[in-house]
Amino acid sequence: MISQSTSLYKTLQKQYSRRINLSLSRIKKVLLKLNNPQLYLNNPINILGSDGKMSVLTSLRCFLEADKKKVAAFTSPHLYDLRQRFQINNNYISLSLIKKLKRKIESTRIKLTLFELLTCIFILAVKKQKKIDFNLVESGLFFRKDSTNLWGSPRAQIITNINFQHQDWIKPKTINEICKQKVAFLSKNSTIYIAPQEKKTLSIIKKILKKNPSKKIYSSEWKIIIKRNKFFYKDKKNFIPILTKYIFSNALISNLGMAIKVALDLGVKKEKIIRTIPKIKFEGRVHYISKGKIINKLYKNEKILIDGCHSKISAKNLNDYLKTVDGPIYGIWGMQKNKMPEQFIKTFKNTFKKIITITIPEEPNAMQANDLLKIGKKNNFAISKCLNFDEAIKQISSRERKTIVIFGSLYFVGYFLRIN
Repeated sequence: MISQSTSLYKTLQKQYSRRINLSLSRIKKVLLKLNNPQLYLNNPINILGSDGKMSVLTSLRCFLEADKKKVAAFTSPHLYDLRQRFQINNNYISLSLIKKLKRKIESTRIKLTLFELLTCIFILAVKKQKKIDFNLVESGLFFRKDSTNLWGSPRAQIITNINFQHQDWIKPKTINEICKQKVAFLSKNSTIYIAPQEKKTLSIIKKILKKNPSKKIYSSEWKIIIKRNKFFYKDKKNFIPILTKYIFSNALISNLGMAIKVALDLGVKKEKIIRTIPKIKFEGRVHYISKGKIINKLYKNEKILIDGCHSKISAKNLNDYLKTVDGPIYGIWGMQKNKMPEQFIKTFKNTFKKIITITIPEEPNAMQANDLLKIGKKNNFAISKCLNFDEAIKQISSRERKTIVIFGSLYFVGYFLRIN
């Protein structure tokens, strides 16, 4: 099934532009011709920001489902299976339905970008259901003209961490403008949640939202505390232990906390949240891999950790966790062209014993392994390049106890998961 999904996605990439072309006019014309199906979606919740969208969405979905609510979720990108973008009642929609809805959208004869097409497929798939209680929708680039900015009065809009990414798409290239594009065009009739931010960023967000009449809930209303090396969520009414074997970094714990706050406000009982937390996993985010084809080639004292971090902030989050890991750490690094690789890799100074660079396979926007190699050498990393994962693993693997970290891109860790 995954091979069929991969084949379909490759076909879509050829038929539809992956280039970012920010506009709401195209998708609104298509939806109008389809009788505005987006208006039939109950309780849409937008999730936007630079980092943390997936982990907040995943956590909130799990809490709502534990409360016996029917939930649909639209996410981007997928890791290794196109169907992962469309989750309804804890199931992926079928490839046959994706193809069917694609044909229906194409019947409008309006040209869309790939992300716009996928957004429309999600909306039509949800409309086919009898009743969905909540629709969790992850935004793409910024929000002002993002194809998920479709509801005038969404149930909630969640702003995750905002940082200096995607500066190629804005003028001026400042954090002020990034915040403006993401925050200044939120609904004026919703509840807006703002996750923890850097002090300067928070100040900008507050200034932008000052005239927005929506209810605003800042992260000062709740916090994550640590007692005896254990994490807890705390607000004025609740004290919730965070018991988990799967969530490792402080940033991911914070994202979980954001979802806890929203879930509580949506009526999910504290007891259900406590029971659900141990079950939550974030695939591809500080995620240990315990089985698979590549894992089987390792020695027993070797571990593989994958993380799709691709920004300076997410690199710091991973690096902070790696500082707690015993033994030598090796890295396998792949990245896309539209990121900031030098700022990114500098974060890991003195963390890796050695890094191997790879060009992300089957990814047209991938940086070449040789270019990453040059950046690593310039910054005095012990670094080399390889053609593929098999070659990299052969070069790193030995009886030495170690952790091998695959990092730099969600597309990179997604490819690893698929071949593993």
